[in-house]
Amino acid sequence: MLRVLIFLCSFWVAQPVLAACSGNDLRATLGPEEQARLQSALDGTPYAEGNHWRATRGDEVLHLIGTMHLADPRLNAPLERLRPTIEAADLVLLEMTKEDETALQERLTTDPSLLLMQDTTLPELLDEDQWEQMSDALSARGLPPFMAARFQPWYVSVLLAVPPCAMSEDLSSGGMDALIEDIAAAQDIPRAALEDVETIFTTFADQPRNVQIDMMLSSLVDPAINADLFATLLASYFDEAPAEGWGMSALLAERYSPIHVETAANIFETMEKELLIDRNRAWIPVLLEAIAAHDTVVAAFGAAHLPGKEGVLALLEAEGFTLERLPF
Repeated sequence: MLRVLIFLCSFWVAQPVLAACSGNDLRATLGPEEQARLQSALDGTPYAEGNHWRATRGDEVLHLIGTMHLADPRLNAPLERLRPTIEAADLVLLEMTKEDETALQERLTTDPSLLLMQDTTLPELLDEDQWEQMSDALSARGLPPFMAARFQPWYVSVLLAVPPCAMSEDLSSGGMDALIEDIAAAQDIPRAALEDVETIFTTFADQPRNVQIDMMLSSLVDPAINADLFATLLASYFDEAPAEGWGMSALLAERYSPIHVETAANIFETMEKELLIDRNRAWIPVLLEAIAAHDTVVAAFGAAHLPGKEGVLALLEAEGFTLERLPF
């Protein structure tokens, strides 16, 4: 489950500056059996590579940009290459606009029950050893355990998805999504969200508590491994290999899972459906409505949503669009 959370990368923790981490790309560490499983997962995957695509249908033009929701200095070069495309748009669609994010943050501060358990605490839900490990992991990220004791387990999962080395207070630059929105705002280009601001929030919060606890426990990996997982994810992203990145996520989650492998796989599969597939399908009507009303639309969202038989690109192809990979 840890890898799904990293793909998501929280809206509720400080944007990490990943240059502070020195993790290793784990793609080179796959054994023969893992390599075969990864290749099997990639074989036949539509649109497995590419972070920038153009979808056309008649006069309708839609640019799709796969993003990473984390700050990283390596984003500067692709951002400048994409700048003319963004500035030429009539509308920019994002998973969440800054205005929406502010509204959600305000709601979270006025209704603590959204993040805090009212009926119990984490020490009561975990055994002594588990809580000790959890306390150490939270402390390493600058979160006093006594303050986190009432956090909803799903929320702790999100917090622990970010390795300690990446927990930075430097908010001077955001992820690709935020940088794209900044360019659009500077040009007075309208921005809108692909979905309701609370979609991801409720997806996590609606999970049964026992599932949330498994999600949380699955995040208890060694900090050095956590940094390696981040480095691997980012390396796949900058290689424009989102399908490979997703496949690696599944393999490495299994390799390093602190909980039973089958349990971790089931959680991963459930969250893949709810966080990727279901949202992909829900976005298609939004995209179609947007391009019916605008000449050129740019839609920017997590790169994991692009590839696959039920990825956004394949779903658009099924709607009659022609897809062309463009430079990123």
